[in-house]
Amino acid sequence: MWWPWGNKKTPVRIHDSSSSFSCSSFKDIQRLCAEDSSSAISFAAKRTANVFHRVRIANSLIRSWAPTRSESRTETNGKILDSVTDRSISIPDADKQIVVYFTSLRVVRSTFEDCKTVRSILRGFRVSIDERDLSMDSGFLNELQGILGKRKLTLPRVFIGGRYMGGAEEIKQLHETGELKMFVEGLPAAEPGTCDVCGGYRFVLCNECNGSRKLYTEKSGFKTCTACNENGLIRCLSCSCAPL
Repeated sequence: MWWPWGNKKTPVRIHDSSSSFSCSSFKDIQRLCAEDSSSAISFAAKRTANVFHRVRIANSLIRSWAPTRSESRTETNGKILDSVTDRSISIPDADKQIVVYFTSLRVVRSTFEDCKTVRSILRGFRVSIDERDLSMDSGFLNELQGILGKRKLTLPRVFIGGRYMGGAEEIKQLHETGELKMFVEGLPAAEPGTCDVCGGYRFVLCNECNGSRKLYTEKSGFKTCTACNENGLIRCLSCSCAPL
């Protein structure tokens, strides 16, 4: 609405006193800033608490998946040893070699490093070693579970002369004390060089299905090959011993 030009006494509203905000002094601004700061700190504290809460939940889940110390390991002389180490456990027809159950997968770094260390120690003696990679053939897992009578197992697992010796900590301790050399004495020496058939991988493609896991016959059509494992591989007969 236009203001009348001739009426100079018409009051002009400069400030609306009905507004909900009034700035009477600088102290009010300081108080508002302090309230905003405290609210931000409170929000940050709640967010940090939520983050730590999620971390605690994740750690508890990881601990629940891992085998407990009472089930898998005990502590002796400051070193963690395998509780299922029982020298009475043995593998038949393996009294002239070393059998190592391990994995070549890097999914769990600590397990992969333990397997790598144990294999390096045993290879240093230059004796015959039957390396059974569970990541290449899942049948080795069932085999090992049947031997030790346990479902949850850590790797590696070592048998020397047919007798069960334990896992990574046991082998490293025996190697440090010099006892491991006594156990491997008398075992056949390993053949020098790399296998010409498998290139040292100890597995080759199945001769029946060529690794496809499928066979075709005119009578029944396609069927699953039973001569190889789930990867379409069989153990190299030139450098590996026959499975149990």
